[in-house]
Amino acid sequence: MSSLEKMLSMLDVFTTERAVWSSEDLIQHLGAPASTCYRYLKVLHTSGYLARVANGSYMLGPRIMELDRVTRESDPVYIAGSPIGLRLTYDTGQSALLCILYSDSIMCVQQTRGRDVPNGLFTRGQRRPLVAGASAKAILAYLPLHQLRILYARHTDAIAAVGLGHAWDDFKASLKVIRQNGYSMTMGDYNPGIVSIAAPLFNHQGEVLGSLALAASSTVVQPAQFKNYAPQVMAAAAEISGRISANTDITALPARALG
Repeated sequence: MSSLEKMLSMLDVFTTERAVWSSEDLIQHLGAPASTCYRYLKVLHTSGYLARVANGSYMLGPRIMELDRVTRESDPVYIAGSPIGLRLTYDTGQSALLCILYSDSIMCVQQTRGRDVPNGLFTRGQRRPLVAGASAKAILAYLPLHQLRILYARHTDAIAAVGLGHAWDDFKASLKVIRQNGYSMTMGDYNPGIVSIAAPLFNHQGEVLGSLALAASSTVVQPAQFKNYAPQVMAAAAEISGRISANTDITALPARALG
């Protein structure tokens, strides 16, 4: 990695499970000379990406929150999709999730909570592999063939584990069914007890950008009953795609393709 990549990688260690790191632990984790790590820490602290706390430790700084506000006010998928996701939750009583393609993963950019929110539901800022769950499969089904080959090679076992096939041809056939249906529905794919339906979101060029999903606990709603929401989810997703395409400022919004 370049020195810039190494410095930015220090931000990746901060999680909800471990939000505070001492400078000594950061140095050990990075594996670079202490003088280099302290230089990185100074830059990240001065720029607001890290904040000092007690005993020479650090946590994520206010600049992160500032960037999140900018994203909420400028991201085309968030702007177009958030009010529609909110309306979908109001109409169905279930939780709606707005997700985007992010390299070889998906990220939740908005969650509207329904009446009975299942444990472990995707929330804003969380990333998950681009394999399991309706939100991921609805995106996966519309990726170009060359990207699917990359994903299949990287995640062969995981793809088989979620019922997408034990061979390349089976994998393609499973994705074809999702495209024919216009949506993906899963039951406990990523988290046990969560049933979900998702439909894809597209840019003006027809490239898949993300997905809109509806999710609920299987203890609250039966999967056969939940499937009835599929037309509403697909219609809402199509409306979001239409809003993205209709905005002349963002019609060239590219898909966040595999890196």
